[in-house]
Amino acid sequence: MNLRDHNFHPDYNKTDNDIAEDFYLPAMRSSCQYDRISGYFGSTVYIIAWSALQQFVDNGGRMRIICSPVISDADKDAMTEGFSAQNNKIIQESMARELQEMFADEDLEKPARVLACLVAEKILDIRIAVPESGMEPDLERLFHDKMGIFTDSDGNSVGFRGSMNETYKGLSEDGNLESIDVFPSWEDARDSVRVQSAIQYFDRLWNGTEPNVMVYHFPEAVKKDLINRSNGYDWHTLTKEISTTVTLNKRWAPDKHHFARIPRRHQVQALENWVKNGRRGILKHATGSGKTFTAICAIRDAMDRGKKILVLVPSRILLYQWKNEIAESMKDIDVYFLPCGDGNNLWKKDHTLQRWTSRGNLNCVVIAIMGTACTEEFLSQVSGKNLLLIADEVHQVGSPERRKILTIEADERLGLSATPERYGDPEGTQVLLTYFGGIVPPEFTLQDAVKSGVLTPYFYYPLPVHLSRDEQDSWNRLTVVINRMIAVNGEKGESAASIIRKNPSIKRKLIERARIVKKAEAKVPLAIDVIKKNYSNGQRWIIYCEDRNQLSDVLRILLKDGYNAYEYYSDMEGDKQQTLEYFTQFGGILVSIKCLDEGVDIPSVTHALILASSKNPREFIQRRGRILRRYPGKACSFLYDAVVVPEMTMDEKDKSISILRSEFARAIQFGRWASNPTCISQLKCIAIDCGIDYTKFEREGLEDDNETEP
Repeated sequence: MNLRDHNFHPDYNKTDNDIAEDFYLPAMRSSCQYDRISGYFGSTVYIIAWSALQQFVDNGGRMRIICSPVISDADKDAMTEGFSAQNNKIIQESMARELQEMFADEDLEKPARVLACLVAEKILDIRIAVPESGMEPDLERLFHDKMGIFTDSDGNSVGFRGSMNETYKGLSEDGNLESIDVFPSWEDARDSVRVQSAIQYFDRLWNGTEPNVMVYHFPEAVKKDLINRSNGYDWHTLTKEISTTVTLNKRWAPDKHHFARIPRRHQVQALENWVKNGRRGILKHATGSGKTFTAICAIRDAMDRGKKILVLVPSRILLYQWKNEIAESMKDIDVYFLPCGDGNNLWKKDHTLQRWTSRGNLNCVVIAIMGTACTEEFLSQVSGKNLLLIADEVHQVGSPERRKILTIEADERLGLSATPERYGDPEGTQVLLTYFGGIVPPEFTLQDAVKSGVLTPYFYYPLPVHLSRDEQDSWNRLTVVINRMIAVNGEKGESAASIIRKNPSIKRKLIERARIVKKAEAKVPLAIDVIKKNYSNGQRWIIYCEDRNQLSDVLRILLKDGYNAYEYYSDMEGDKQQTLEYFTQFGGILVSIKCLDEGVDIPSVTHALILASSKNPREFIQRRGRILRRYPGKACSFLYDAVVVPEMTMDEKDKSISILRSEFARAIQFGRWASNPTCISQLKCIAIDCGIDYTKFEREGLEDDNETEP
């Protein structure tokens, strides 16, 4: 079959067409020559149509690629026309850097190795073009829009020009093409002229005769490295493995339209392992890694198998977020929702909940706030058979009150949390692991998320703060009272954490003591000092405060000093959404109470200053994940943290060490994966001076089970 045997459309777009199946793959299978201007070298891994590659090679196929290196403006200015040694060095360093990044990326490693094999077998040849300023507009458009030409053994050619989504890292058989214009050489005179014009342009570029473009052969040192990376690999096997991955991505996609979002590699791995575990388990994935979307993939799979869905969430905000995200992710089918909680009481009438969780043909999703789901009225109506139960922030189901939910005998179970283990509550942790069937491997850590580009790298700056003498004395007095209460109320051998969980009076005293640290007088002047030294117009800062008083103190001084600052908290006057939109558009300083803890996402945030944090490490781990979310133009994030360091004495009765344990648990956790890990050296020295083993601090903390939204 040659190119003339296909009835190609004059244009394709991913909204109306399957570009891969309708154009790209048939053209490659029928060709023996493929010439391509692909923009950047890294994008070359996308232009290989995996399922058609074998036929193309069997046809005697050869590829020629012209691409551009990623070089700095300074290097562009330094480069002159010709082939100077300096120019060659710049090109070589750029290509070597891009090659290294491709092989280090889990999503690109196999495609990059296929590319290496094709270069080694001389199926693929690459040249580097560096456009100069002043190049003619049509040629500049070719580099921007991308251009390709397929040619068959009879000399027929079909050209295409259009956009390609170069930033999307998931693999897809359509090469991530978004829209293209297509012009065959045999259709009419106009298209024939377009094809010949494209061929002539390509040949002039390839041969280095096009004005205003410097063209270089692929650097020999980089080419040698690429060929070395092909040793021991068979590209036929690699392409089959890539095609299998592509098939799995599509199979798990919650929307079956060909242009819809597909899961990433770590999400597919988790889903496949969840199935192997009997469709039971907990995903321990970092905040920002796409846990919700992974669960939605599982929901669509369950719907296709006739299952009913029960989603449990800890708050009213997440109730509506889940509803919106499921609807947005499954546009190819009708989905029906039954919200439970926050005044949504339809489930209580005429056995509605029982019908929605029983067998039936409709795509039914029940979304319930955990405070509602743990009631007897709710539990008595749930039919567990034929049910997929999903628990978001699954650690919260392990509290003594919410544990009642775990009596639901759901056939399939999926828990989601960045940190599913309950701090200071091994019993609650074990109950969760037993019910859900353990942690599904592999875990996806914050380090994994940063490495894979899901989250931004970050810099962490712990800022020591001292309590005043009065604050320290108050803290010490409360510590004596708390220790006495624990001793009186505990049973022999019972842990302090267990005693505290059972006794509301002790909890209240702990909260009272914690507020001394959170509201330390020195924190407000510290905040102002940090802003004065580090804030620049256009940046987007969040300052986390303990309460309205601390927020007002910070905000008042910032406004007085002329900063673009505004407040944000749950029951504030005015339009909260409008505040966030203004912040995202214009930047400034958002002074907040629990801003990101309520399920609100502000990915544009570049800097955060933490003045108050709870003793539960989960809170600051979650905050960090939300601050690190990707946003256009946001290369990295900056976290400033007020860490309370007490004045230590030689008195054996000095209880100040407890402050260090709580504060350092956060600091060590934050600093471990920061881009500047030396940031915690000062705090480690303090810990050593106090005779404390700082390596044990990461698991410090207690669960906060006071979230009781109905």
